[in-house]
Amino acid sequence: MTVSKKELDKVSECIERFKDKPGALLPLMHAIQDNIGYIPEDCYPQIAKAYNHSVAEVHGFVTFYHHFRRHPAGKNVLQICRAESCQSMGSEALEAHCKQTLGIDYHQTSEDNLITLEPIYCLGNCACSPAVMINDQVIGRVTKEKINNLIKKLK
Repeated sequence: MTVSKKELDKVSECIERFKDKPGALLPLMHAIQDNIGYIPEDCYPQIAKAYNHSVAEVHGFVTFYHHFRRHPAGKNVLQICRAESCQSMGSEALEAHCKQTLGIDYHQTSEDNLITLEPIYCLGNCACSPAVMINDQVIGRVTKEKINNLIKKLK
């Protein structure tokens, strides 16, 4: 995947903003993803040089945190909570249902580019488990029927 000049410029702006701050690699990655929606692998050398890391270290950093994407997301991001409370209330079955319904696995996007499926490790909505988040909206007490209706609304 080729990164556009506009995306490269935004990455450069983020690097400039954080490069002199100690421990800024995590806020930098958040800023890049917030600005362009993902952290392009083509930018790893630029980030590595600015922070005196190897490209492998940058890659390891990005892949360690489940929150960071290495590819653009679809129009909507559906995150399923995988924390203990949600698991005890059926999120694993919900997860399997979503994967089958959408025909994708975690970190993939539906063929129509409308939904990217991602795991998340606690939405802080434990009293209403199982929970999902669609874009920035947390939804609790999710059943297969409820998720089917939500997916229909996204398409």
